[in-house]
Amino acid sequence: MKKLMLGNEAVARGLYEAGVKVVSSYPGTPSTEITEFAAKYEEIYCEWAPNEKVATEVAFGASLRGVRSACAMKHVGLNVAADPLFTLSYTGVNGGMVIFVADDPAMHSSQNEQDSRHYAIAAKVPMLEPADSAEAKLFVKEAFEISEKFDTPVIVRMCTRIAHSQAAVELEDRVEKELPAYEKNPQKYIMAPANAIRRHPFVEERTKKIAQMSETSSLNRVEYGGTEKGIICSGTCYQYVKEVFGDTVSVLKLGIVNPLPTEIIKDFAAKVDKLYVVEDPRGVRTSSARKRYSRHNGTRTSARNVRGLSSPRTVLHPRKA
Repeated sequence: MKKLMLGNEAVARGLYEAGVKVVSSYPGTPSTEITEFAAKYEEIYCEWAPNEKVATEVAFGASLRGVRSACAMKHVGLNVAADPLFTLSYTGVNGGMVIFVADDPAMHSSQNEQDSRHYAIAAKVPMLEPADSAEAKLFVKEAFEISEKFDTPVIVRMCTRIAHSQAAVELEDRVEKELPAYEKNPQKYIMAPANAIRRHPFVEERTKKIAQMSETSSLNRVEYGGTEKGIICSGTCYQYVKEVFGDTVSVLKLGIVNPLPTEIIKDFAAKVDKLYVVEDPRGVRTSSARKRYSRHNGTRTSARNVRGLSSPRTVLHPRKA
């Protein structure tokens, strides 16, 4: 059965279907409805925390016991939660743990236009970004699988347009996760300097493994529509691109926005005459593309702003033989 859902409502449905039992959040538009909708499911304990730092730590406490847990906040709230976020990257998780961050490009209800992708890069944790309500539910469930497989918290980046727009969502049954036995492991979970030093190589190796997984993940997909133009995008920008260009251009839609699938990007770039990176609001992928292709044989890079879609973007021109 399908139901028309807001993006945030679909996130809550994903939490329910993934077997999540604890959600601790701090309210802030455009993230608030995630927890409000989650609270309608009797199987999920939901609470408003005093702030985003506490919400993250409550969710981690549940994860430590082996329970799947989540917390939600708006983009500026991640500043408050940064302390536990960076440490959780080192400790890893027991039960899957997902952090939902709702960015607000164009500042519809916020004091700034902060881009949460920078936090995922700095903390070395994976980030997923859905482009509609159906993907929002799917990505939630995938995020918990990634979290438990790679022993890491996962950030799911929502944006105002996805959080507050509606799309049809396929409803599925809840799958309960068996609660594992609790085992004390202070070397893993107490980040005194001696333990943190030993965990650092794990974080670096985990990042490499997640990057390899991203290269084959179905969350990243290519939609071919000719070789003249190719566009790399994700989330809200994917909807803008499809609205303007339809199927007349080739599109690499990224669902995993950190770490980026380098080989997929290179392969896609090799098959189009011009490559555009469309993103909102900051040039995160643009900068990454510049670094990669300025050193890549056979290409040169030039940057330009294009009005009417999103800003900024980079155009990569294959050098003529």
